[in-house]
Amino acid sequence: MMTTFFIIVAALILDWLFGEPKRFHPLVGFGLLATRIENSLNQDNSSIRAQLLRGTLAVALLLLPLSLIGFYLSSLPIVGFTFTLIIVTLCIGHKSLHDHTQPIAEALNKGNELQARDLTSQIVSRDPETLDIAKASVESILENGSDSVFAALFWFVIAGVPGIIFYRLSNTLDAMWGYRNQQYLYFGRFAARLDDVLNYIPARLTALSYSILGSTKQALTCWFTQAKHCDSPNAGPVMAAGAGALEITIGGPAQYHGEWHQRPILGSGPPAEANDIHRALLLIRKTVLLWLVVLLVISGLTYA
Repeated sequence: MMTTFFIIVAALILDWLFGEPKRFHPLVGFGLLATRIENSLNQDNSSIRAQLLRGTLAVALLLLPLSLIGFYLSSLPIVGFTFTLIIVTLCIGHKSLHDHTQPIAEALNKGNELQARDLTSQIVSRDPETLDIAKASVESILENGSDSVFAALFWFVIAGVPGIIFYRLSNTLDAMWGYRNQQYLYFGRFAARLDDVLNYIPARLTALSYSILGSTKQALTCWFTQAKHCDSPNAGPVMAAGAGALEITIGGPAQYHGEWHQRPILGSGPPAEANDIHRALLLIRKTVLLWLVVLLVISGLTYA
């Protein structure tokens, strides 16, 4: 367990120093591979049952071999430690979260709404011309903090390299196929459900961490009363608790591909503003520190 702690600390430092690879990111290659498999298996003219089975097969073909390869390489002497450190660094999106959202706050503070809107449209899927920039950015930070940082750390602690690989690739497939439209409604259902299952515990640990580090009573109240109204079983607790901890409101109606969706209001207080983007990022950093302290204590107790 102590080795796990030091690997995570080293990976977080490397991620913060270098961020995501500008070129040849493994997840980009994985996305291309997933698209090829989808093109072979996702057939609209097949039955619902066939689409569900083909979607399940696609997930298995993509996740199981790569996770097994990760298990084998991480268990090799000498090479295994280096491989593990590289994988954990690549799977944690902590610095990336800052790189994509800090410029949005800076653009808003400079009065450059056009640039801020363009940057925000790159991290959320709602229509750019109607989105609330600050709200959308804070929502993305809170949710992706759980998905890209804390769930990845959780699965590495629980299941090592194969665990973090399996989780991160599953999360990527959910982002690619987890849509309720004609193309992915059945084919992508297994990927979406698998991601829900893998995120269930990490999301609630993240929501609890946000609550501890912010306005605790308000965060817990928002979590227990508002999260149930969200479509996502995991994004709801994370965003409701996060907004409550920050004492702001997010959510509300949003337009996707020309259609308005009535989403619940989450949190309590004034609507999110530009400065709240920085506050949300600070909450993520504090949560990383909290998780490291907890992991160090557990490691010390285990070692003793």
